[in-house]
Amino acid sequence: MKSKSELRIAIIGGGIGGASAANALKAKGIRADVYEQAPILKEVGAGIGVRPPSVNCFKKWGLYEELEKVTARSNLMEIIQGDDQVLIRETWPVLTGDEADAYARLIHRADLLDLLVAHIPEDQLHLNHCLTEIIDHGNYVEVKFENGKTIEADIVIAADGIRSLVRNQVLGHVEPVYSGYLAHRVLIPFEEALGMASEENVLRIYVNGDDSFYLLPLESRRQVSVDITVPGEFALRPVLTKEQIMDSFRGFGPTLQKIVENIKLEDIVTRPLSDLEPLSKWSTNTVTLVGDAAHAMLHNQGQGANMAIQDAEVLAEAIAEAVAGTITPAESLQNYEEQRKPITKLYQELSRLFPTDQAKTAFPEKTHF
Repeated sequence: MKSKSELRIAIIGGGIGGASAANALKAKGIRADVYEQAPILKEVGAGIGVRPPSVNCFKKWGLYEELEKVTARSNLMEIIQGDDQVLIRETWPVLTGDEADAYARLIHRADLLDLLVAHIPEDQLHLNHCLTEIIDHGNYVEVKFENGKTIEADIVIAADGIRSLVRNQVLGHVEPVYSGYLAHRVLIPFEEALGMASEENVLRIYVNGDDSFYLLPLESRRQVSVDITVPGEFALRPVLTKEQIMDSFRGFGPTLQKIVENIKLEDIVTRPLSDLEPLSKWSTNTVTLVGDAAHAMLHNQGQGANMAIQDAEVLAEAIAEAVAGTITPAESLQNYEEQRKPITKLYQELSRLFPTDQAKTAFPEKTHF
């Protein structure tokens, strides 16, 4: 087996999954080069809750103190009907076996990515590398980019999202499944939440039937992440007028409607909510998938980024075993896949449960842990 310095690992995609994989491998003394198609690394979308199993990964990578600085601990979630009828006020579930871990650390996706990217060595981060072709030769992989560059790698980690080109070329094309819902997302100053966001770092989900209106406080930014999930027609980049957006959630309370009335249309990012059916295979002898490329899920349980972070740590541990010579690289990828498939399949299923005014719990996962 090649040594740590000889093993060639290429990560395709520089989002949260790819950056996590690079940091997880770095913590074990294993080099990995990250290839990202964009000229700069940035994240859009909503705020998220980093759960304790993911927090433990940051501790292993030596990044916990930095994570703590840009996150705030949240102990509760609320589901609310109208403007003020609290239906559920519930502690976060324990996912580690430690009763003290009933929490999440709230952060915006962009801040999480910035933290991770800052710890990737500069000579290992390659921007403007848009993949065009990947050829799996069985014992090594050839990767070609739009800029004319070609590389060879012993292991390729595909972190290139729900429409993964690596997955589709190596393992077969998979089409995302549209949920029937659109998410309208925006960041607003705390005071523009008109008192509806919690000063105590409580994630609040306002519900109207099956529609939901998330307000996730971001203490370090003094901002609130707004996510409005409502039915809508599929489009990769939906273009809606302000009137159409307002009409889609008329059932919510008047204060919530006023919040959106005050937001500029150009600040709102609208995306279709899609996921993947569980895949039968994630890996070959030399290529494997992480994050959304492997198990894209809806946002309802807030576990997409968490699963990618935890994928990275389990994969790095498996590759470290191969470097140590106890297993082959092919076995390491298979071991990683076998460990991660059950939990990610569960969360893919749970993520299809939208919060409603009929819900009995804010956390359907509690029945499984």
